[in-house]
Amino acid sequence: MFSQQSFDFLALLTANNDREWFKTNQSQYEDNVRTPALKFIEAMQGPILALSPRFTAIPKKVGGSLMRPQRDSRFSKDKTPYKTNVGIQFRHFQAKDVHAPGFYVHVANDECFIAAGIWHPESQALNAIRHCIDENPNGYKKALVTLKQAGFELTGDSLIRPPRGFDSQHPLIDELKRKDFIAIKPVTIEQVCSENFIDLCTKEFEQTRSLMAYLCFALSLDF
Repeated sequence: MFSQQSFDFLALLTANNDREWFKTNQSQYEDNVRTPALKFIEAMQGPILALSPRFTAIPKKVGGSLMRPQRDSRFSKDKTPYKTNVGIQFRHFQAKDVHAPGFYVHVANDECFIAAGIWHPESQALNAIRHCIDENPNGYKKALVTLKQAGFELTGDSLIRPPRGFDSQHPLIDELKRKDFIAIKPVTIEQVCSENFIDLCTKEFEQTRSLMAYLCFALSLDF
């Protein structure tokens, strides 16, 4: 799976982030980053299926669980062509893109973490989650307690003002202001490179199951 060589290549890419260099060193990327990532995804197929048969672990170079290395820099001041991290998303089978409920693993020199939830959902989906929290608060609150006890932190962007249609005095107003519902737990480079990383991810994803089930319920998706 992942090794120190994976991180060494990402460090080199950070220092030489241009297409010519990447093309020259593509075999290193294949050997040290993409192949280990695809092996990891393949090894996670059973654990993801056990968590929920509705989520997928697809070990494909393109169009699977591994996010592509190219950055979309169209709307960014940073025009470097490549990501300096590895992103892996085990997303819901009914979903079209990254803005869907999913389990996630982030591997990079500056931070590694395990995550689960939904990132930047479109307005209709976001509205559905907010109304679900308003109408069914207990399941959501239980999920938050489970996450906190397991060392996960809910992160992401939030509105400054209450969303339209919700009272500023609502007991869960801070939760309703969220624009992302992502639970994150940091892991170390040593953990990512260890033989136990599959077991670790399996155990940590299990702690996020109640959040994922709740989000799927809110979005009328099977879990």
